[in-house]
Amino acid sequence: MILHHVSIRTANIIKAIEFYELLGFTVKERFTTGYTLACWLEGLGGRLELMQIPEPKPAPDAFEDEHYVGYYHLSFDVTNNALSLPRWLQELQNKFKKISQENSSGVSPLKILLPPQQQMIGDRVYEVAFIADTDNLPIEIIKRMEN
Repeated sequence: MILHHVSIRTANIIKAIEFYELLGFTVKERFTTGYTLACWLEGLGGRLELMQIPEPKPAPDAFEDEHYVGYYHLSFDVTNNALSLPRWLQELQNKFKKISQENSSGVSPLKILLPPQQQMIGDRVYEVAFIADTDNLPIEIIKRMEN
């Protein structure tokens, strides 16, 4: 078995598509599923399905609620794409800021939930940061440090 995709329900598929495109995803197919708009995106070594939900309710705060149980976050490894996670995140933040100022489509500045910090996982040291997508869902950005 291999992981086929991760599905994300969103309040606004247009804003969500623009967010994930800024992260490095590309829309591969747009379609409807029953009563709602949907699309496949590919990038960063994976595939996402976005589905717009009519009359959405806010998602639980998976990042801040220490008692939350369920799927917690997506995680993207930028080890091969970044010399420094803080620099990579700053460049991403600048890109979001520029687009939000130039474009009236509703892209907001990037929300950082946790700035980059080092964390020991097993016998390796990683730089780890968390950002939020357009629906405030947490996304982890991770970079393996040299040993």
